Amino acid sequence: MKNTCLKIDVQSEIGALDAVLLHTPGAEVENMTPRMAQRALYSDILNLSIARKEYEQIEGVLSQVARVYQVRDLLAKVLDQKEARRDLISRICITEQAGGCFDTLMAMPTPKLVTALIEGLPARIDTLTAFLNEDYYSLFPLYNFYFTRDSSVTIGNNALICRMANQVRAREAMIMDAIYRCSGAFDCGTIDLSNVVPARGKLFIEGGDVLVARDDILVIGNGMRTSAAGIDALLQRLCDLCPQGVKHVIVQQLPSEPESFIHLDMVFTLLDRDQCMIFEPLIQRDRSYKTVHITLEDGRVRSINAVAGLLPTLRRLGMDLEPVSCGSTTDSWVQEREQWHSGSNLFAVAPGKVLCYARNEATLRELDKHGFAVLSARDVMAGKKKLADYAKCCITIQGSELPRGGGGARCMTMPLSRKAVEW
Repeated sequence: MKNTCLKIDVQSEIGALDAVLLHTPGAEVENMTPRMAQRALYSDILNLSIARKEYEQIEGVLSQVARVYQVRDLLAKVLDQKEARRDLISRICITEQAGGCFDTLMAMPTPKLVTALIEGLPARIDTLTAFLNEDYYSLFPLYNFYFTRDSSVTIGNNALICRMANQVRAREAMIMDAIYRCSGAFDCGTIDLSNVVPARGKLFIEGGDVLVARDDILVIGNGMRTSAAGIDALLQRLCDLCPQGVKHVIVQQLPSEPESFIHLDMVFTLLDRDQCMIFEPLIQRDRSYKTVHITLEDGRVRSINAVAGLLPTLRRLGMDLEPVSCGSTTDSWVQEREQWHSGSNLFAVAPGKVLCYARNEATLRELDKHGFAVLSARDVMAGKKKLADYAKCCITIQGSELPRGGGGARCMTMPLSRKAVEW
């Protein structure tokens, strides 16, 4: 990795990828038992060796088209700086009520500290109380950190530091805040909602719910992980940052269950200038969840209106998207199975060139019908298939273990810079 400073710039979901942030899953995903899985926000436990082999396909493909940054490397750059180290550890210890760990953490060499902050800090067993405590950790592992999408969002030249819905993930956002501000790797502004006090309701917002559809259009999910108060706080910051011009925010309400609907990108993602992937039963058939169009103009909220669906609203704004249906258009059983395994959660490396799981075979058949050549990640990594030879393609990654964490290709990738799209 070169030591040049990267200017953050993301104006769409589909622009050709220049740089991306990843976190290869490590011991943190195995530092749990089935009993702990629910608290870790998992529905199952993972086999790390298989998960890493699957993840190698994601990194292998992305490294061919973009500059890849790793969370561990950037966190080490932060922790090598005395004041940045002190600030981050203080914030973590206060938030997680682990003040007794501060001196221990401060004294650690950087590599060991990076490991402790990500894989967990085992509790000291020096009292009967500690021995009988079944938590095992003074700082819990960051079980979900390989889903780098959730803890921050790049919007234009700014990084939104998310306010996580669950305490077990709060440290992820703190680390990302420190990386953007102190690693020296990035040139960007930050939008930090950590100190915002909402007028009403709980305030939380996560990156899986925030899609940069176009430079003037955000699409945001309102559900289990992103509250109305969280969206309001982001709107206010956007008004402050953009005192002139017009921006559109389309809010799509989401069900509170099942857990596979945790974020908008589990039911809707962008594939190309004129195509999107949808979970059709929710996006096109179910009218019990509101779609709201919010217009920001000259630094203020100009209007808030209920509208008749996500795709019709985007069409009125000049984005006429042909929907591709996750799991096919006819079999509701298959649709539900493939949506559960992140069949709607695709990641565009360029317009019309996307990453997804190989296991979602019905979804791949739908993509093929809509003009996408289906390529294996192994063939792309080996040079047998070249992305430049295809106008549209879907690169498939093996996914038996990674989906158990509850996310797909978009969840596991945090774009830092994309080329402009010619609309």
